[in-house]
Amino acid sequence: MMTLSKYYYQKAQIWLLITTAVYFLLNGAQIFETAIIVPLWTSAPPESFHIFQGKYKLDFKIFWIIAHSIHELTFIAAIIFSWKISGTRNWLLAIFIFHAGVRLWTLLYFVPNIVEFQQMPYSNTIDQNLLQRASQWKNLNYARVGIFILLSLGLIPLLNKIFKLKYQNPQL
Repeated sequence: MMTLSKYYYQKAQIWLLITTAVYFLLNGAQIFETAIIVPLWTSAPPESFHIFQGKYKLDFKIFWIIAHSIHELTFIAAIIFSWKISGTRNWLLAIFIFHAGVRLWTLLYFVPNIVEFQQMPYSNTIDQNLLQRASQWKNLNYARVGIFILLSLGLIPLLNKIFKLKYQNPQL
C-alpha cells in the first residue's frame, strides 16, 4: 500500500474544496436564474422574450462560459491532485463524467434553443407553439439544475473522506 504525504492530502483537499465551492456558487446562480429569470421569459412568448432584446437586454452568455470554464478547470485539478487517494479517483471521475454529460445536454439542447428564442422578433401576441417550447425548456431546466445540485452534493462525501484520511493517519 502506498503511503501518501501530508502535502499530497493538502493539495487534494484544497482542490476538492475549491471545486466544491465553485460548484455551489454555480448552483446558486442556476437556482437564481431558474427561479427568477426563466419564469419571466417563458411566461408569454414571444412577447416575454423582450428581456433578451434591446439596449438593456439580459445576456448571461459570457458569465456562464467563464463560470463553467473555471469550474471545469478546478474539477480537473481536483481529479489530478486526488488521483492516488484510494476510492476517491473513481468517484470523482464518475461525477465528472455525469457532469460532462449534463454539460453536453446543455450545449446540444438548451443553448441552441435559448439563442433561437433570443433572436425572435418582438410580438405582443402569445404564440402557443412557442409557449409550449418555452415551457418544455423551463421544465427540462428544472431537471438539469437538479442534476447539477445532486452532482455537487456528491462531492461532499469525497471531501469528508479526504479530510478523515489525513487525520486518521497520525504521521501526516
